[in-house]
Amino acid sequence: MSMGVSPAARTAMALWISHLRAIDGAASHTLTAYSSDVAGFLAFVHRHRGESLGVAQLAGLGQSDMRAWMAHERTRGLSSRSLARALSAVKNFIRWLAAREGVDATHVLSAKAPKYQRKLPRPLSVEAAVEVIEQVESQAQEPWIAARDSAVMTLMYGCGLRVSEALALKGSDAPLPEVLRIRGKGDKERLVPVLPAARKAVEDYLRLCPFPTSRYEPLFRGARGGPLNPRLVAKSMERARLGLGLPATATPHALRHSFATHLLAEGGDLRAIQELLGHASLATTQVYTAVDQARLMQVYQAAHPRA
Repeated sequence: MSMGVSPAARTAMALWISHLRAIDGAASHTLTAYSSDVAGFLAFVHRHRGESLGVAQLAGLGQSDMRAWMAHERTRGLSSRSLARALSAVKNFIRWLAAREGVDATHVLSAKAPKYQRKLPRPLSVEAAVEVIEQVESQAQEPWIAARDSAVMTLMYGCGLRVSEALALKGSDAPLPEVLRIRGKGDKERLVPVLPAARKAVEDYLRLCPFPTSRYEPLFRGARGGPLNPRLVAKSMERARLGLGLPATATPHALRHSFATHLLAEGGDLRAIQELLGHASLATTQVYTAVDQARLMQVYQAAHPRA
């Protein structure tokens, strides 16, 4: 961080990061990104104002300071999405700082983020999702690896797990219960129902796996017995995608998107889907309503005689 930033501000930022880690359970990569965003903001404010600001002065920055910072970020090539994330980090810090110091931070907190087009997830069709799992199982040379890859993909599509969440399962999680306790982003826990197909896929894998199931070892093993590398999951998915002629958007994470989109298409409740996915904000889950609406519009425009 710039030496022009006051020691009090540097100390406040360190305390804020500690607060996020301890109280909010923020993930390490989130804390790293937030630290970088706020440090850049503090360094800019120092240069812009030409003076070292204390904590009370930081919380009391005006709208012109915020506009100048955002304009500077845009001129150095920051995208609208990245700038919105940086502003969110700055607001979080200033909100915490203002509450701690008992000062008014209205101007900072009222700064508006630039609008950006949220990228819609690209789910697979129901048929394609099933074909991917079957293709993954048929393309591996060793039967236990075929069963392993199929089990991982089935968990992602059948339970809406992230790759990291599936690979974080331990031997103690087997045999899979009807409801699985998952620890996701930000160390948040959620309960996920396990389909019989997913339970059977894991049982088939464990029956063929050459390595003994240990309570404290990863459930999914690599060829030499160590933890399965997520890159191998992506590679398996890529081979399946090429074999089936699917687009490049058919990634492992697309199976999780497919899980949510297919549930929504069948009348699933948005709040329930939020819980199943482990989204902290309903706004994140609401992206899937746009996906479903986009699909409906495609059908409408292709089928309606006046479209």
